[in-house]
Amino acid sequence: MSERLTVIVADDHVLVRRMLTNWLQSAGDIDVVASVGTADDAVDQAATLRPKMILLDIEMPGLQVFEAARQIQLLEPETRVVFLSGFLKDCYIEQALAVKASGYILKTESPEVVLRALRLIAEGGTYFSPPVWDRMRGDPANARAMATGRTRLAAITVREREVLSYLARGLSKKQIAQLLHLSERTINAHCSHLMDKLNIHDRVELARFAIREGLVEP
Repeated sequence: MSERLTVIVADDHVLVRRMLTNWLQSAGDIDVVASVGTADDAVDQAATLRPKMILLDIEMPGLQVFEAARQIQLLEPETRVVFLSGFLKDCYIEQALAVKASGYILKTESPEVVLRALRLIAEGGTYFSPPVWDRMRGDPANARAMATGRTRLAAITVREREVLSYLARGLSKKQIAQLLHLSERTINAHCSHLMDKLNIHDRVELARFAIREGLVEP
């Protein structure tokens, strides 16, 4: 990352919160600007400190965490919302996707994987732990959308399909440009065409579409 990543950590377990804060601070390129124990405090601190990223535990006292995420994104659209959770529940995954989260990372992931995921998200990518991908792929709502999806898939070019698969893997536009030896402006154009052709208007929905159509494996 060219700039230091500013992060708010929100977890109601004091020990987890302190350990996570200390570990992130030791990474060398991350500044934890606040550490809070409720969703309400997460919203307040995000509005005040305007971090690049906020890590939200799924279950915290006070304001419902997904409502907190929605409020944070309304107040600070540039803040990347990431859920760090011990729960693998379809209802939570669906709500995380509904609020356009940039990531859903399970607490069973290794520290190295979590750190790579956060850096990837900071660069404009997304990250969903492999078991989360599996749940997304197995969602009945996704299955019901297969026929429509395949019709739309036929409208995109080979290059657009390639860009879509990289987007769904969580790569940033800059990273995709480097991999394909194209300019970032060209990748932006491909993304715009994809959204128009697929009638999809955000990155998380693009990822779900790609998973549904088998363009990417978790």
